[in-house]
Amino acid sequence: MTNETLNRDMVMQLLNGIDAGDISVLDRVFHDDGEMVWPASKELVRGAVNRRGVYSHMPVLPKVEKRRVFGSGDLWVAEATLSYSGKPYAAVLIFEFRDGKIARETGYWAEPFDAPAWREEWVEPLPMPA
Repeated sequence: MTNETLNRDMVMQLLNGIDAGDISVLDRVFHDDGEMVWPASKELVRGAVNRRGVYSHMPVLPKVEKRRVFGSGDLWVAEATLSYSGKPYAAVLIFEFRDGKIARETGYWAEPFDAPAWREEWVEPLPMPA
């Protein structure tokens, strides 16, 4: 397998693992010193111990509906809908790799909202997973 195939596979393993409620996937795909950066909440999760702590204490893990996974080399992006107890968030996750594992994940997410009516004549509804 190429480096790109391996990196894409790591992203897919992570998304599928979280969707299945398997937080052990974090230790398989992240470096021990890997970081998770969450700009919306102004948080940095640094290292395996803190990553395990955060994920093992989450009230509920999200269901992950993948929309697109793309990238090249050591930089990959996933677009997804993360649903927490049925409440959806549009998410963009940026993955930076080092030596075949995730060194940094930067996650952006937002609550969906209804588009304003004044734009109707120029836009069309975006098909979204149910």
